[in-house]
Amino acid sequence: MTNHLAAALGIGRTDRHDRRFATMPDGRYYRYADVDGVSARFARAVQALGVQPGDRVAVQVEKSIEALMLYLGVVRAGAVFLPLNTAYTPAEIGYFVGDAEPTLLVADPSRAEALAAAAGGVRIETMGVWAADNPDPGSLFSHVPEAPGDFADVARGPDDLAAILYTSGTTGRSKGAMLSHENLASNARVLAAYWRFTADDVLIHALPIFHTHGLFVATNTTLVAGSSMLFQPRFDADAVLAALPEATALMGVPTFYTRLLADPRLDGARTAGMRLFVAGSAPLLAETHRQWEARTGHAILERYGMTEASMITSNPYDGARRAGTVGHPLPGVSLRILDPETGAECPPGTVGMIHVKGPNVFRGYWRMPEKTAEELSPEGWFVTGDLGTIDSEGYVVIVGRGKDLIISGGFNVYPKEVEGEIDRLPGVVESAVIGVPHPDFGEGVVAVVVPEAGAPREAAQVLEPLADRLARFKQPKHVIFVDALPRNTMGKVQKKALRDAHALLFAG
Repeated sequence: MTNHLAAALGIGRTDRHDRRFATMPDGRYYRYADVDGVSARFARAVQALGVQPGDRVAVQVEKSIEALMLYLGVVRAGAVFLPLNTAYTPAEIGYFVGDAEPTLLVADPSRAEALAAAAGGVRIETMGVWAADNPDPGSLFSHVPEAPGDFADVARGPDDLAAILYTSGTTGRSKGAMLSHENLASNARVLAAYWRFTADDVLIHALPIFHTHGLFVATNTTLVAGSSMLFQPRFDADAVLAALPEATALMGVPTFYTRLLADPRLDGARTAGMRLFVAGSAPLLAETHRQWEARTGHAILERYGMTEASMITSNPYDGARRAGTVGHPLPGVSLRILDPETGAECPPGTVGMIHVKGPNVFRGYWRMPEKTAEELSPEGWFVTGDLGTIDSEGYVVIVGRGKDLIISGGFNVYPKEVEGEIDRLPGVVESAVIGVPHPDFGEGVVAVVVPEAGAPREAAQVLEPLADRLARFKQPKHVIFVDALPRNTMGKVQKKALRDAHALLFAG
C-alpha cells in the first residue's frame, strides 16, 4: 500500500524534479525536488518527536513555504494535519488541543510561551518563517535532519484520515471535520482537470494556509497538475499587481478583487497573460463581477465549497460564468435541494436546504457521533446548512446559511435577496441583513449598510427605493450605517456578531 494522498499529489515523481514549484518574494525558490526532499525531512522530524501514524499534529504558525512542507511531511509520516487559524487565542487553542489531543503542537516562537499553559502538557515545538532576516526560525528546525531527503512514506489508504479542520463554531463549539486521504485527493484531481491546470500554469498564492482554500484547493491542485506558484505571505495589492504579468491564475476571496479594482493600475494589459481568476469562501457581489470583466476582459469564476466537502460546485471553465451563481456540481459530486420541513426534493427555482454527496465529502466530525449522524446520512448525503436553489439551466444559487434565515411575522425572509436589492442602490458599498428579536414579529429585519464615502447616511435613502421592490414583510424595519462589516480571515461577514451587537434593538 502507498501513502494515498502523497501519491496523488505526485510526491516522489522524479520526472518533474527540475521543474519550479514555488517562488518566494525574496527570490528563493523551491523545485519539485526540494518539495520531495524538504517534506521528507519534516516527516522524519515529526517521527523523531514521537508522532505515530494516526496521531494529530496541530500547527499554528505564520505562512511560509516551509509550513507547507510541514503539512506534506505530516501526511507522509501517516499522521493527521491539524492547521489552526493564526488569530486564535491561547484559550481557543486550549479547546482544540483538548479536543483533538495532538501528539505535537507546532507554534510560532512569539506565541509559544502563551500557549504553554493552554497546551496542557502537549509537546510544543516552535517554527518561524525561515528567512535571512529571521535569526530564530524555531526549535522544530533543529529536528529537521540535514541528510538527503529520501523517506519511505508511511502507507495510508483512501479512507485513512489526512487532516482535521475545525469549523468556525458560530452556532456552538467548533467541530473538527475529518478529511480522508481520498477526500483531498479526489477534489484536487477534479479541480486540476475542471479548471484546466497544467505544468505551464503559474498560480499567485496569496491565501492563508490554515484554511481549506489556501491549503488544499490552491496547494493540492498545483501539486497534482505539476504547476508552479508565486508564493506570497499574505494578500497585498501591490504584490499581486506586480505578479500578474508573470502568472496565469489567481485564487482569491472577494476582498482580493474589490481591493484590486480600487487600484487604477489594474487593466487588460496587466492581465493579458492570465487565463483564470477564481473567487470563493464568501459571496461575490454581482457588481464586482461586472466591474472586473469590464476592466480586465476576464470573467471571474465563482465556486462553492466548505470545510466538510472542499469544493462542491463551480461555474464552467468554458461557458457562461453567471454572476450571482456558483455554477454546477463538480464531476463526481451530487447535489440536491430538499425542503427542510418535509424532506421532499424541491422543484427548480424553489429554495431549500442543500445536500451534497461525493468522494469529497468528509468522514464526520471528530468525536461527535451525534452531530455526525444529524448532518451526514448513512448513504453519504451531507446537510450543508446552506439554503439555495437551482435555476432552469442547472446553476446553483446560494441564498444564505440556514441559521441566517429570518422568520418575521411567520414569513421566511432570505437575507441575500434583500441584500441584493440594497447593494444595487446608489451610494451603497455593501450590506448585511439580519434578524433580531422583535416583540410583534418574532424577528425584525435589520439592514446593516456600508455607504460610499460622502454618501448620505439616511434610512430613507435605503427604505424608500425598496418599497416597490420587496414585499412588505421583507423590508427592513431598521437601517444601521457602519464603516465596515465584521469579517473573518476568509472574508465572510460575521452575521452572528451583528446579531449579538443589535439583539436589543427592538427591546422596550
